[in-house]
Amino acid sequence: MKKLIQGLLDFQRHGLPAYRSTFARLAHGQSPDCLFIGCSDSRVVPNLVVSTHPGDLFVTRNVGNMVAPSDSAGQSLGDRSEAAAVEYALLHLPVVDVVVCGHSGCGAMKAVLAGYNDQRTPNLGSWLALGRPALEALERGGGKLGEGLPPADRLSQLNVLQQLEHLRTYPLVRERVEAGTLRLHGWWFDIGRAQVHVYRPDLERFTPIDEQEGERLLAELRDNDGSGSSLSTSAA
Repeated sequence: MKKLIQGLLDFQRHGLPAYRSTFARLAHGQSPDCLFIGCSDSRVVPNLVVSTHPGDLFVTRNVGNMVAPSDSAGQSLGDRSEAAAVEYALLHLPVVDVVVCGHSGCGAMKAVLAGYNDQRTPNLGSWLALGRPALEALERGGGKLGEGLPPADRLSQLNVLQQLEHLRTYPLVRERVEAGTLRLHGWWFDIGRAQVHVYRPDLERFTPIDEQEGERLLAELRDNDGSGSSLSTSAA
């Protein structure tokens, strides 16, 4: 807590002057174009990794970067918080991209892999059940995904794709993807290398977003803007 208070004071003294006009503008509303679904892990800091400013990202974070699937009417079959964030982002904000970002060394994935069953934490146990479909995919071989990585990291990558499939169960998401007004992206953050990877459906694996890949992605986005197609992914 001391670090938080000291950091707050440092921001007020040194950082706030550069952002004062930004916050004054944001006081009247927000207009982020991307919903970022990430893990609660303290080592994963979305705004730092992608160099965004206040107002750029609409972020929801939870244990394991997961989203409960919905029924045919769009009602979440699990915790409502993530579903509420998705609905708000798509209906009340100019969001056109959704990123689900997993990461290496994920404690949630390690727990799923180990068959987590601690009776003291019924809520956590129930939540981690959302990762079981990814575990089943890993047990079936997992395809090319994460070849050479530790099992928990392979599971983390599979989990990203599984959560994208969960997102597709929401009629609101599915309709917008099919209309070409929403793109779904799977990302994976290698903490040790501070390197973000993107899922490439054509390669059936995650690949690092280096200068070359970044330029390819930007070109693909420009080509797809307004064309009715989407950069969505499918589970392995």
